[in-house]
Amino acid sequence: MATPVVTKTAWKLQEIVAHASNVSSLVLGKASGRLLATGGDDCRVNLWSINKPNCIMSLTGHTSPVESVRLNTPEELIVAGSQSGSIRVWDLEAAKILRTLMGHKANICSLDFHPYGEFVASGSQDTNIKLWDIRRKGCVFRYRGHSQAVRCLRFSPDGKWLASAADDHTVKLWDLTAGKMMSEFPGHTGPVNVVEFHPNEYLLASGSSDRTIRFWDLEKFQVVSCIEGEPGPVRSVLFNPDGCCLYSGCQDSLRVYGWEPERCFDVVLVSWGKVADLAVCNDQLIGVAFSQSNVSSYVVDLTRVTRTGTVAQDLVQDSRPLAQQSAHPSAPLRRIYERPSTACSKPQRVKQNSESERRSPSSEDDRDERESRAEIQNAEEYNEIFQPKNSISRTPPRRSEPFPAPPEDDTATAKEAAKPSPPMDSQFPVPNAEPAIIPATRNEPIGLKASDFLPAVKIPQQAELVDEDAMSQIRKGHDTMCVVLTSRHKNLDTVRAVWTTGDIKTSVDSAVAINDLSVVVDLLNIVNQKASLWKLDLCTTVLPQIEKLLQSKYESYVQTGCTSLKLILQRFLPLITDILAAPPSVGVDISREERLHKCRLCYKQLKSISGLVKSKSALSGRHGSAFRELHLLMASLD
Repeated sequence: MATPVVTKTAWKLQEIVAHASNVSSLVLGKASGRLLATGGDDCRVNLWSINKPNCIMSLTGHTSPVESVRLNTPEELIVAGSQSGSIRVWDLEAAKILRTLMGHKANICSLDFHPYGEFVASGSQDTNIKLWDIRRKGCVFRYRGHSQAVRCLRFSPDGKWLASAADDHTVKLWDLTAGKMMSEFPGHTGPVNVVEFHPNEYLLASGSSDRTIRFWDLEKFQVVSCIEGEPGPVRSVLFNPDGCCLYSGCQDSLRVYGWEPERCFDVVLVSWGKVADLAVCNDQLIGVAFSQSNVSSYVVDLTRVTRTGTVAQDLVQDSRPLAQQSAHPSAPLRRIYERPSTACSKPQRVKQNSESERRSPSSEDDRDERESRAEIQNAEEYNEIFQPKNSISRTPPRRSEPFPAPPEDDTATAKEAAKPSPPMDSQFPVPNAEPAIIPATRNEPIGLKASDFLPAVKIPQQAELVDEDAMSQIRKGHDTMCVVLTSRHKNLDTVRAVWTTGDIKTSVDSAVAINDLSVVVDLLNIVNQKASLWKLDLCTTVLPQIEKLLQSKYESYVQTGCTSLKLILQRFLPLITDILAAPPSVGVDISREERLHKCRLCYKQLKSISGLVKSKSALSGRHGSAFRELHLLMASLD
């Protein structure tokens, strides 16, 4: 009798070099789970077929890095937003540019297609949300309410609502027909990275950098439950197509959650690092992640994953239509979305578009045709994926097959398990290892091991530790920590005493003289909140400290440094360049000479920082975006 082959639950499918430079965004086609779109710093949008090595199509036209991409539900259109604020829509079947939409003043951080109508929503670092009519090439409405960058946008399944998540720690729900905000959902203590509507119920899930997932009831506008203790910031969540559970792409793992009550059904180890997007197809979950110019794809076999509390109520195997399922005693108590049978009507135009948001009818279309190209790299795969949609087939459409799982070699696995894993080359990171960048918000101390506080056991027989010995070991560092905290408190009192005199420059000088970056960070966090406090002579003192903060391993220090540098560049860089470019004055002007000396000093310091900013602009994620924005602001220095 043949021995049955044991297959893996999760495995790596492929790794490709997606762009000539760093990848800055990517998205999976949710309908097929087979189409992947990537945006890069090379200003291109590339399309790939999952598990195929070659690029299908390369879309050009953007003149700055592509920060966000999104495919529509039928996977016929793709929209891409750039760092400059421009948005381009391509028709994949016709292989040409469809629309160029202008109006945002900063990075495009998020995009989404309306599920029925020909509309696109865009969220930007300028805090605005805009709804675009693709047919008329105009902005239908602008939604204001967030105070920081809008990181994620999602339309409701019925197309009547729009949910937005932002760095200001809030989730907002917008009514598209009324053109106003319906509700705001506070509660997160960190930037909200992702929101997702339940496919059937009036339920919304949001994931944040504070390592929590919150579920919101959209009838009562209140929190249903909150899941805490995620291993890292939540960047990607996805409801199962039938709505029985929520998948969360965590650091090197997939977690399966329920929300009434909150509970974790299963945890699957997947070595995908920071997963960027998820899709479900053929009872398989596809996850994609990127690092620099590489993109990796992974597969999880959902038939081997627990998705409900009991097998008897497993909705995954239920093939009945939704109407019959809703009558089941375990059906949700919330309302069900009413999906329209035809394309939705156009949202109400609440305000007229400004002239800057309108497009001339033909001249810019011709220019788009000249500047934007769709380069088909693989004609055979392109025809296979896109062209059949234009023809009428008299046979059922071919259904994509699941990705085959690689066999799991029990003998090899046993041998690997017997070997001691090396400390640096392990497939999964050591939980207690100290990361290169220490996050600003965390629930546990970095690098803390309980064994460090306990006496070493040299003799095997000494299994039990005496309480007095354990306490003595713990107290050893207590006095030192008290000294450190007392010293910091004293330093802050000193700076505060100088601050009360009203001289901000003197207080900053005293903070710098203390030679403690934590004190400088505390002071800058206050000064950054009031831009009027900034003066040119203050910049000469702060800029060297900003250079140190940008090189710190603490995320909070880097954030403060970026915020301060952005304020200086916006307020003083035009002044500095104008004064340095001005011709020399006639006669003696002491005040002008002093101002010129300060400008030269600031210019020299900014030139020193610009090299550091340029090197860090290649990073991915929120830090990379912040450094790229600073790099653009410092372009005039070159």
